[in-house]
Amino acid sequence: MLLEEAFRDRTILADIVSVFNFGPADLTLVSSYIDRAILVSRDASALTGSVSVDLGFPDAAVLLPSNLIDETDFSQFSQEVRLSSAEDGRFQWVVGGFFTVSDRDYTQVLPTPGFDAFTDLVLGAGTSAAVANGFGADSPFNSVLPFDNRQFAFFGEASYDITERLTFTAGGRYYNFDEERLITTGGLFANGDTLQFDETSSSGFTPRFLISYDLNDNLTLNLQASRGFRLGGVNDPLNTPLCNPIDLQIFGGFQDFDDETLWNFEGGVKSQFGPFTFNSAVFYTDISNLQVTLDAGSCSSRITFNVPQARTIGGEFELAVTPFQGLDVSIAGTVQDAEFRSDVVDSTGAIIGGIADGNRLPTVPNLQISFNAFYSWRISEDAEAFFGGSFQHIGTRFTQPSDQLPGAGVFVSNLPFGGATGFVPTVIDLELDSYQIVNVSAGIDFDTWSVSAFINNANDENAQLSFDRERGGRARLGFHTNQPRTFGINVRKRF
Repeated sequence: MLLEEAFRDRTILADIVSVFNFGPADLTLVSSYIDRAILVSRDASALTGSVSVDLGFPDAAVLLPSNLIDETDFSQFSQEVRLSSAEDGRFQWVVGGFFTVSDRDYTQVLPTPGFDAFTDLVLGAGTSAAVANGFGADSPFNSVLPFDNRQFAFFGEASYDITERLTFTAGGRYYNFDEERLITTGGLFANGDTLQFDETSSSGFTPRFLISYDLNDNLTLNLQASRGFRLGGVNDPLNTPLCNPIDLQIFGGFQDFDDETLWNFEGGVKSQFGPFTFNSAVFYTDISNLQVTLDAGSCSSRITFNVPQARTIGGEFELAVTPFQGLDVSIAGTVQDAEFRSDVVDSTGAIIGGIADGNRLPTVPNLQISFNAFYSWRISEDAEAFFGGSFQHIGTRFTQPSDQLPGAGVFVSNLPFGGATGFVPTVIDLELDSYQIVNVSAGIDFDTWSVSAFINNANDENAQLSFDRERGGRARLGFHTNQPRTFGINVRKRF
């Protein structure tokens, strides 16, 4: 690495909740505002250098420090209005509406001091200025993407006690999404798009049904069916100057992707016996047009595909116990099997990126377990001390579907430089290791304020969260990891 990397996230969040009672009904108003600015600065010297080798630039150009700066400015206002029944009875209901408007400006620049001089030297005088498209000098890639999103929804749900022990619940949500964006790019690595307009819109209805039966006062059985939705969209244009002909052929035809929908079917049990609470469920999820993202080979772009069919099946549980006053202990876990149930192929009929019937879904662990313990005790009339800790286990995963294919972890740059032939493979196990995280905290809670000390990731686990490869593995290779052991103090004041 030639440069230090940095991350900054500034978030302002404000909520106002108002509740009004009108006899048999309650009116709830929820207004929310978010303003967020995120900056990610990373060393892209290997990426820029790999392109310089391909273009035949001299060694001095290949070794230039190159800094990829991602900035996101996001603001969102949302308003929810909810009217619900306020009296006890066999029939309970809630109806409401939701509206949100959000604006997101996403920019990328690749400042590489001295790059334009080498560009003009090798490719001809005036080349860097000709491809700049209005952006500044010495930045071979620049993009500006403003997004405008508008959505509204109407929802309602009602439950009826058919008998003292049998309850039926039905509800639904009508949604309407509309997203618009413009894209402008410039620089040697970019397409030179100017205010290219794209729009995505969708509307539909998602129902939910639930039936529950109380076997006795301590044990309830339930069955549920619900439909889910995720908005489709438009892929960013490929960085065509960086693509090789094969990658351009494979990934060039995927301009947009459709909405993802699913049906989730679940059966569960809830119980409480003395100090013990036990909840568990089994579930089956049938997914249509699953949205999956792949690296577009050497193009240094990412493309989202729709997989016609996928499914998950599994179970989850939670066991909590309060053995004596002040101590709460719980353990929870999820076991699931998630896989594609259809293929995605290119124009030749070849399967793309491991998206094949029977392969595992990316990012989904087969096993997750968490353990929590919390103890508090009174130390004075207006103060309570507490101590707590948590343990979390996340099982193995794959970052992308292609990572589970034979030979997927063998990378060859084909970039001769500095005496290296570029043909010696780098071999990496792309199955992300399981990991464990331990957090602990302790403090004192007074009537109107509290103070606590914490240690997050107390075991200083270096978790493999995902694997990143640039230009299909021809440039930088590396694992994204978690935050190291972190100490801190929290002070809170209640008004």
